[in-house]
Amino acid sequence: MKYLGLDLGTRTLGVAISDLTKTISSTYGTLHFAESNYQEALKQLTSIMKKEPIEKIVLGLPKNMNNSLGDRAQTTLEFKKLLEDTFKIEVVMQDERLSTKEASSYMIAADMSRKKRKKKIDSLAANIILQTYLDKRKD
Repeated sequence: MKYLGLDLGTRTLGVAISDLTKTISSTYGTLHFAESNYQEALKQLTSIMKKEPIEKIVLGLPKNMNNSLGDRAQTTLEFKKLLEDTFKIEVVMQDERLSTKEASSYMIAADMSRKKRKKKIDSLAANIILQTYLDKRKD
């Protein structure tokens, strides 16, 4: 069984997946949907869930820098409930502060073009969220 990492945006859902040992996270892709149409995101996610043996979902929680929860965090918590109701598996929240910035820094350091960065940023942020969670479990 594997873990799925998700980075929720207003029009995209970055997806990452763990290996079977739950040690290494890899990017899986980015799902695109109409703004705030999370039902469409769930529909696309269903096809991944049918292909992959997923036992847990790790969803990035966009906390403010002062640790408070803003509007995006509330939307993400509502999406968590949709995931749990749809897939009937555990969904854990992982603090995602600075994950997108970190992903962008990695791609800039790799001299990736702006166009390619835009296509990859969400799945790489999901990868960072999932890898952070996997690393934290080892402690």
